[in-house]
Parts: sequence; structure tokens; C-alpha cells
Amino acid sequence: MSRFFQRLVLTVSVAIFAALGLGFILGEFGLFGVHADGEQDGAYRQMGVYGDVLKKIQTDYVTEPNINEVTNGALHGLLESLDSDSSYLSATEYKIYKERPAGAAQIGITVSKRFGYATIVSIVPGSAADKEHLSDGDIIESVEGRSTHELSLAVIRLMLEGKLGSTLTVEVVRQRKSDPEKLTLTRSLTAQPTLGEQQLENSTILYLKPAALTATRVDEIAAQLKSVGKGRKVVLDLRDSAAGDADQGLRLANFFVKQGTLGTLEGQKFPRQVFAADPAKFLTDAPLEVLVNRGTYGAAELTASAILDAKRGDVVGERTFGEGSVQKTIELPDGSALLLTVAKYRNLDGKKIQDEAVTPTVLVGQAADEDDDQQPAPAKNDDVLNKAIQLLKAKNG
Repeated sequence: MSRFFQRLVLTVSVAIFAALGLGFILGEFGLFGVHADGEQDGAYRQMGVYGDVLKKIQTDYVTEPNINEVTNGALHGLLESLDSDSSYLSATEYKIYKERPAGAAQIGITVSKRFGYATIVSIVPGSAADKEHLSDGDIIESVEGRSTHELSLAVIRLMLEGKLGSTLTVEVVRQRKSDPEKLTLTRSLTAQPTLGEQQLENSTILYLKPAALTATRVDEIAAQLKSVGKGRKVVLDLRDSAAGDADQGLRLANFFVKQGTLGTLEGQKFPRQVFAADPAKFLTDAPLEVLVNRGTYGAAELTASAILDAKRGDVVGERTFGEGSVQKTIELPDGSALLLTVAKYRNLDGKKIQDEAVTPTVLVGQAADEDDDQQPAPAKNDDVLNKAIQLLKAKNG
């Protein structure tokens, strides 16, 4: 089946399924109820339309199509029309998903979806992707010859993983370039960088840069903050921090925010959770600047959002990527599965972080790196950091 036809069917299928309403589709599997007889009747009518479309494709298309592939494409499109994190996995894909080994080798990227294609969120320093000078914002057009436009995010992430030393072929569209570049990368086990820590401005400013908000890194930040004396200030650099757990992102925010709400988590059927600051976990009231960019993702966005809401310090840099949700795995009778987003994190204004991202209080474009390797220490020509230092100098310690 041609790519054009696959995309055509996917587009038509998404439109039809969107008209059905997700409540009906999932209601067929006993997940959500249908609220009114009228809605149910309308859903059945739309299902009839979809059946007619499939029949016409099967009987009138230029060649006899594989209806299983057509249906799988429609289901992929249905889930992706909701948000990039929701995925449909066929029975074969779900089997691979369940059996994937923990800690599999990778090429060193965090990936999500934007504009229908896989997009690089951040790069692990020293990884295969880093050595090829890939950067956040680059588009992965295909993986092993398969267009990422036609793959769910879950499957894309599966394909990026593999055995240590195995190779992976991708086509990448770099920023400010129109033609894709074909690359063959070797998978490896690349550790996240250690906590970047430096004393700036004659030791009056403590600079901290965690590449990932894991429990270990947040513990290390806590140890550093406990040593912050009177008159000192803090820069928390969350640029390109794209790994970690949501609870660690909220815990990190709590180090700086003594009271109030750090954020909420809620969904249609998901019990609303309110994350309140715990005064016992508060560590410092030192003047604070938080640095963010488009590679700030997930847990780090929760930290930045909570600090911004509490007016605890400036958030400086670029708009963040936009990620903050919870998925539920729902197994279906035929062995396939849904990875369905069931809740999203919100800020105090009720805005979903995944949809709105975090917009800095002080917008500053990302400065170019001094060299190709990302370093834990800040570069001298770092406009974002320089602006944060300028703002801190105007604040009393």
C-alpha cells in the first residue's frame, strides 16, 4: 500500500473516529459509559459510515488492500489525534512492548512527537546522537525506513532501543535544512551526566544543572542547597533536563517553595490530586533564577511551573517543550493495547502543562554552545545565564 493511500485512510479514519467520540469507542470495551441514547445512536451511525468506507476501499481501491493494516492505521491515527503520548499497539507491537528488556541500549535521545513526526527533545552528552551533532528540535523523519508519521510514539521509542552495539538507521531533518540526512548510529549505554555545580560571581551564586531529575540527582541538589548560606543566591539550570520522575520534579520545587500548591493532576475518570508544598521539605529562601529551554521536558517543567506560580523566582529562557501526563495501559481482547493518557498536570491557573508548556517570565533566546560537546559548566557566551546573573545581582541575598 502506498504511503499516500495509508495517510489518506488514516486521515479519513481519524475524522470518523473523532466524530464518534472516544467515550463510545472505549465504552465498547467497558471502560467508559455512553451518556445518552442519542449519542449512542449517533455513534452507531458513524460506525456504519466507517464500515461503508472500509468496504469501498476493499472493493474499489486500485489494488486489494490489507484491511488489517488499514484498520491498524486508523487506530494509530485515532489515538494520536488525542495527544502524542496516547498510542495504539497492535498485538505484535504490544508483545514486543511487554517483553522489551530493561536498560536497553539507545542512541542517546529523548523523543516525542510534534507536527506528526518524531522530534528530538534532548540529547545525552557523549551518546551516538551527540557525536553526530544532532540537537533538540531536529525531526526524525524515518526509523529503519519506516516513516515516523505512521508510527505511534510508543513504537518509535521501542525501535530506538536495541542490543548493545547494534546499529540503527534514521533519516533526520535538521533545523534550518529542508532535506533529510540518512545516518547510521550505534546503540550504546550512555549514562546521564553528573550534577553540574559551580560557584559564580565570587562564590555569591550557586549554579546547579541536573540533566535528569532522578531521586539521586535531586538528593544531590538537596545536599548543595543545605550549604547555601546567608547572602548567597541560586541558579537552577533546567535546560535540556528531559528525564526523571514527576514526583522528583515536584519534590525539587518544594525545596524552594515553603507553602501553597505546587500543581494538580486530573482527568475525566482520574481522581484529582493536589500537590501541596510540605514546609518540612523546604530548604532555602535564597534568591532564585530558573533557566529553561525547549529541551526542558516533563519533571523539569513541573519544577519550573511550580516556582513560577509561587512567584518564587524568575524563569528565564525559552518556552519549554510541553509534557506532563499519565498513561494507562489498557489491554484489548485481541491482544492489542491502548496506552491512553488518563490525566494531565496543571498549574495554578488550571492550564495543562502538556498543552500550554511553561512560558518564561523573561524570554531570552538560546545562545550557541562554545563547542559541540555539552558541558555541565556554563559557557561564557551563555545569554540566558548571563541574564539570570544580571537579575540576581539586583536582588538582595
